[in-house]
Amino acid sequence: MLSRIQLRQFLSVVDTGSFTRAANALNITQPSLSSGIAELERQLGTRLFIRERRRIRLTTAGNELLPLARSIERDFHEAESRVGNLPVPIRPLKVGVLDSLSTAWLEAIINQYRGEEPLELVEGGERELLAAIGNGSIDVALTLVRADDDCALYEEDYCLALPKSHVLADKARIAPEDVAGETMMARRSCEILADTSRFFTEHGVRPRFAMRSANDDRVMAAVRAGIGVTVAPRSLGGRGIAMVEIDGFSRKRTIGLLQGLHSKAGTAQLLRALRSTAPDGLSPLGDG
Repeated sequence: MLSRIQLRQFLSVVDTGSFTRAANALNITQPSLSSGIAELERQLGTRLFIRERRRIRLTTAGNELLPLARSIERDFHEAESRVGNLPVPIRPLKVGVLDSLSTAWLEAIINQYRGEEPLELVEGGERELLAAIGNGSIDVALTLVRADDDCALYEEDYCLALPKSHVLADKARIAPEDVAGETMMARRSCEILADTSRFFTEHGVRPRFAMRSANDDRVMAAVRAGIGVTVAPRSLGGRGIAMVEIDGFSRKRTIGLLQGLHSKAGTAQLLRALRSTAPDGLSPLGDG
C-alpha cells in the first residue's frame, strides 16, 4: 500500500530535480530517500525516474503518477487544515446522582452550574455510585456519606409526608400510632426502607399500601393528590405537601460530594451550585 511519505519523497525529487536536494529538503539521508523511492517503484512495478549523470527525468509512469500525487497531497493538506483546526471537545464532568435526591434540587443545580465542562448525569443507588467512583466511570457523586466525612455538605431528617389538606398536616410532631389508620406508599428508592418498616411494626402499625414505586416524583405527587402518606427525607417536601416529624424516629441522612481519583476543574463550580441551591430542609455541615 502506498504511503503519504513515499508520495512526498517522490514529489520532492520532482520539485528539486535532485535526490541530494530532495533529501536535504525532507531532512533525511540520501540513502533513506533512495530506498524509499526504490520501494515505491517496487510496489508500482515500474520505474519512475531515469537517472542521468547530471539530471533526473520522469518516465512515462512517473508523469502519470505526478498529477495524482499532487492531488493526493492537496487532499492531505485540506484534511489537516479543515479537521486539525477544529476545537477539541471538552470531556464532560460525569456526576453520579443519588436516586432519592430531589428532582427540583437537581434542576436548580444544573441551572446554576457555570463550569466549562458539560455535565453528564448518572443515576444510581448509594452502592452503585460508590462502585462507579471506585472504577473511575464517574468523576464525582452527589450521594450519602458519613457525617464526619470531609466531603459532607448537608444533613436532613426523615419525616412523614402528608398532603397539606390532611388533618395531621398542621402538627409539629405525631406519634407513630397516629399513622395506624393511614394508607401508606412505599418509596423503593428509600435508603432506610427496612428500618422504617421495622419501626412501624414495633409500634403495632401495619398500614395498607396503595403504592410501591422507585420513582419519588410519582410517590410525592400521589401524596399531594391525597392517595396516602409516606416517609421521606425532608427535602422531598414541596408544594402541597407537609413534612411532619415522627416521635421516636430519629433517622437522618448526610449528603456530600464524593470525588474520584482525578480532580476536575468543574468540581469547584459544581460545589458552588450545590451550596447556592440547597432546598429547605437541608442543614449545612461546616464548609463541606
